[in-house]
Amino acid sequence: MFGHSVRLFEIFGFEIRVDASWLVIAALIVWSLSQGYFPAVAPGIEPGASLILAIIAMLGLFASLILHELAHSLVARRYGLPVGRITLFLFGGVAELEEEPRSAVSEFWIAVAGPAMSFALAGAFGLLALLLDAALPGPLALILGYLSMINLILATFNLIPAFPLDGGRVLRAVLWRRSGDMMSATRTASQAGTVLALGLMGLGLFSVLSGGGLGGIWTGLIGLFVLNASRGTYQQMLLHRGLSGRRVADLMTTHAHVVHPSATLRDVADRVMMTRGVSFVPVVEGGRLLGHVEAASLREIPREAWDEKEAKDVLVPLSAETHVAPSMTAEAALEAMAKSSRRKFLVAEGDRLLGILSLSDLLAEIRVIEELGAGR
Repeated sequence: MFGHSVRLFEIFGFEIRVDASWLVIAALIVWSLSQGYFPAVAPGIEPGASLILAIIAMLGLFASLILHELAHSLVARRYGLPVGRITLFLFGGVAELEEEPRSAVSEFWIAVAGPAMSFALAGAFGLLALLLDAALPGPLALILGYLSMINLILATFNLIPAFPLDGGRVLRAVLWRRSGDMMSATRTASQAGTVLALGLMGLGLFSVLSGGGLGGIWTGLIGLFVLNASRGTYQQMLLHRGLSGRRVADLMTTHAHVVHPSATLRDVADRVMMTRGVSFVPVVEGGRLLGHVEAASLREIPREAWDEKEAKDVLVPLSAETHVAPSMTAEAALEAMAKSSRRKFLVAEGDRLLGILSLSDLLAEIRVIEELGAGR
């Protein structure tokens, strides 16, 4: 999920990592606290002292985020769900579950564990700040007061019922339990996430236009993150639900239109591509699959040469990069398409053509599952 994360340490068997983007938010927090927050709550504080307090407070927030995600992870483990790692990044932290929760009950308790931890931290820091301020007022009480406030904000914001926030997952759990349909519940929670995201982006834009500056930009970026995450999570679930348990052989087009290697490019274009509405044509000789011809290859040849050039002249040879086995899982085939930027694969056993698998074949299966709602 994160391409530039660094491993820090391990706790309770969970790997803790920090993404490079966290450095951006860490620097912003230190700058904001040292220039604004601490000078406001402690008038007359020296710039050097304010900077030290800001760094300590940032580290406290760092620890609070880890504890928030650790609470999710421990409850997930309790329900038998593997957690890959905990990563802190630009917009907070995430416990990377390797599987979706298997029941609405487990989804609910995994979701509420994080905010519950943040509320507990807010209460503990707040109580310590009050006791310390009464007995020995000083910089430590200021730090504890800030950590109490920020954990309260973190918990409250996360409980907004919009995916992918914890509150959105609680909403999904409630809807899932009521309807028994996880896909429908996810779609509704994702739609709520989209509404929240658009609201945040609009608020951010208004703030920027009103002179809000960095605060408005930050609000807009959070909205953009929520929008991408809410839609992305639902799309990933559709992909998994639609393709789970399916093989290439189940989804491929079996009646492929083929050409002989000696066929002219004019014949390939007019007799097959234009007539059949295809842009990808297997080349077969004597029952042996040689490769394929693409419309893009024909475009590179002047049209006046199409009567002289043959399919073998623009043939893309059969190779491991151009074909897949019928036994490959549909999810693996989709991943191979993403990595290779190909939208079609020959399906073959050895040099025997069995069919063609296209991205549209995979997406059609996913659309059917979405329309059916509960799945197969």
